[in-house]
Amino acid sequence: MKHVIEELEKRRANARLGGGQHRIDAQHKRGKLTARERIELLMDDNSFEEFDMYVEHRCTDFGMEKTKIPGDGVVTGWGTINGRVVYIFAKDFTVFGGSLSETHAKKMTKIQDMALKNRAPIIGLFDAGGARIQEGVDALGGYGEVFLRNVLASGVIPQISVIMGPCAGGDVYSPAMTDFIFMVKDTSYMFVTGPDVVKTVTNETVTAEELGGARVHTTKSSIADKAYENDVEALLQMRRLMDFLPANNLDGVPVLPTHDSADRTEVSLDTLVPDNPNKPYDIKELINKMVDEGDFFEIQEAYAKNIVVGFARMEGHTVGIVANQPMVLAGVLDSDASRKAARFVRFCDCFDIPIVTLVDVPGFLPGTAQEYGGLIKHGAKLLFAYSEATVPKVTIITRKAYGGAYDVMSSKHIRGDVNYAWPSAEIAVMGAKGAAEIIYRSELGDPEKIKARSDEYQSRFANPFVAAERGYIDEVILPRTTRQRVCRALNMLRNKTVENPWKKHDNIPL
Repeated sequence: MKHVIEELEKRRANARLGGGQHRIDAQHKRGKLTARERIELLMDDNSFEEFDMYVEHRCTDFGMEKTKIPGDGVVTGWGTINGRVVYIFAKDFTVFGGSLSETHAKKMTKIQDMALKNRAPIIGLFDAGGARIQEGVDALGGYGEVFLRNVLASGVIPQISVIMGPCAGGDVYSPAMTDFIFMVKDTSYMFVTGPDVVKTVTNETVTAEELGGARVHTTKSSIADKAYENDVEALLQMRRLMDFLPANNLDGVPVLPTHDSADRTEVSLDTLVPDNPNKPYDIKELINKMVDEGDFFEIQEAYAKNIVVGFARMEGHTVGIVANQPMVLAGVLDSDASRKAARFVRFCDCFDIPIVTLVDVPGFLPGTAQEYGGLIKHGAKLLFAYSEATVPKVTIITRKAYGGAYDVMSSKHIRGDVNYAWPSAEIAVMGAKGAAEIIYRSELGDPEKIKARSDEYQSRFANPFVAAERGYIDEVILPRTTRQRVCRALNMLRNKTVENPWKKHDNIPL
């Protein structure tokens, strides 16, 4: 027995070395951790159990039979994060550059199947060069198997991708179908075709960072939800994120203990909205003062900054926050903001996470660039997402709620459950001046008359009371009591049940 145990320990040690010490050293020189180091940092101490440590590829072409390394470029298994079960795969760049082979893919699909059967989240750590060219269609078939499971698990269990190195070619499509993508600055990049191919086909000269680095994907393409300074920060933030997410679509949101009283009031919120309706204020101040312990995990904070989305807790229960940001473009809805918010709302609805919406929106952004870019269809995505959502929805209008954007932002008309307004709320088709110039077009030559008409419109409609008279606003609340009222509303809605008409699936305006 002793010699068998010694053989086991020898094989384990060999497998844990991956591509060898020199390749591990090279990984460290690039400022990156190895696959197993990343898993160790992400998971609770001593909780990770590795599967398929000894698996090797079966390729015999191009001399590959002479080079076999246990694990075949991906580390898979399960463990716990803050005591909750999570499945994981981590690409090992030290073994064949983390490239995907048939057996590599089978390791991934095995862990994907386990995650889905056991209804637990799955996290993928990507650091790889794409398909293993020597295996040809076998590698491509492996990708297809992985992609299929991404789709089948969508909306059933949370799927998170962390890009921690190269992610190119077929490798990018699996993260693209997961719920969230995070990157590491300067060491990670994503693209379908690399700089050399781009140069050959389009004659563009571009670096890997310029083509698909973290800055590009967090600010321009919206592919990535956030970027972190290094591997350590990224993995620690993933531990924090997991505390906000349910294990699956049936378990309900996690509940963490909190010392933040639901009855807490914030007097400073009474003066948050300036007297001048054209003066901005930071909606994040309201978010931080409303949620438990000011703990807000923002998603896509560097993209479409005119809308803010992310996770927080109210009385320990996870909620999704969607808020117009008056500090950027006056909080207007444009194509990018609409898509960003729509995807977040749909995620929350998939996993039964209540949505709190903070509204200060002057309308949709006008102009040819927006219209030619499909603003109508992109704006409809947000309208569609809110309308189909059956989770508890609480809405607070802090200032402007103009035009169609009022309807879109979780209004009572699209099944908002509890809709509050601050006394500073202005609910109207448009601003008073614009409305007066349209209604009283014949008086445009007389500035004093137009001003009087504008003031008249302002006093009649630029307040929350007309909407409250019609029942579109449930209550006009004091800003200082916002946390208290939202907590009460969410408690009241805890057992909400709504069923949409049966359908195979909807047809959201993509």
